[in-house]
Amino acid sequence: MTAIQQRTGAVRRFNRFYTRQIGVLRKTYLDSPYSLGEMRVLYEIAHGDGPTASDIGRALDLDAGYLSRVLRNFEKRGLISRKASEKDARQSHLALTARGRKTFAPIERRSQRQVGTMLGELPAAEQARLVAAMQTIESLLEKNAAVKNAAAAPMPEPDYILRPPRPGDFGWIVARHAQLYAQEYQWIEPFEGLCAQIVADFANKNDPTCERCWIAELRGENVGTVMLVEDAPGVARLRLLLVDPKARGLGLGTRLVAECIRFARQAGYKKITLWTHSVLTAARHVYEKAGFTLTSSEPRHTWGKDVVAEFWDLEL
Repeated sequence: MTAIQQRTGAVRRFNRFYTRQIGVLRKTYLDSPYSLGEMRVLYEIAHGDGPTASDIGRALDLDAGYLSRVLRNFEKRGLISRKASEKDARQSHLALTARGRKTFAPIERRSQRQVGTMLGELPAAEQARLVAAMQTIESLLEKNAAVKNAAAAPMPEPDYILRPPRPGDFGWIVARHAQLYAQEYQWIEPFEGLCAQIVADFANKNDPTCERCWIAELRGENVGTVMLVEDAPGVARLRLLLVDPKARGLGLGTRLVAECIRFARQAGYKKITLWTHSVLTAARHVYEKAGFTLTSSEPRHTWGKDVVAEFWDLEL
């Protein structure tokens, strides 16, 4: 047997194992009256910002005819509503009705419990290994898809990837923050010490079920990062967003924040909060664009400079 045949067999074996593990082959999903495919459509509507059928079809790579039948069934059952798009009358924005939210919520909770139970059977260190392995699979396959899409598109997409941290990445996060903020804003100690403490807390104590760090890599080089950690029950905190100058203009900051929001919703958080400064105009623009609201600010003298600290929140 050739190496590629062995690898193909290993991937197929894993697929068979995991589809059984999460119950994909059952007629209905999590004892609901709906299939996994139908629940994924409901999930996209519940967590999207008024997605259209085309948006959902692209996101899930679904056959248009199948998706149309699913949406008609949901509408007939009173689970979703449609609102004509102001930009294109041929498109409708979809949303869950009150009945739809009531139907979706307990299934979402069962899904959270199912995954929590699966993780809970493993020690914390093995949970972290499992999540990191899943992130690696996701990053590698997303990178491959991006390469194929870029080859087919008239304008190539940036070839950065988002991945979990590897050995040495936490040191890079601290060093690059200290270097860039000293160069661009003349911030001095204890700024580097603050970054080191945040990173150390994450590296030593993070809970992979509800906390995550992303590293953005461009052509093999680290060019960005962000963290999402638990701040209080139901509240996540976004920390240490950074985009290296060599990767600015690619929409990387927007992508990193979007990943935080997506993961926060998936983890069951109700709100994301963050602390930034008025001088960080690019980051502030990203937060505002993502829907964060400035809730308070206060002048301070810190890191050798007069600054205005700002606090932003996003209700999920």
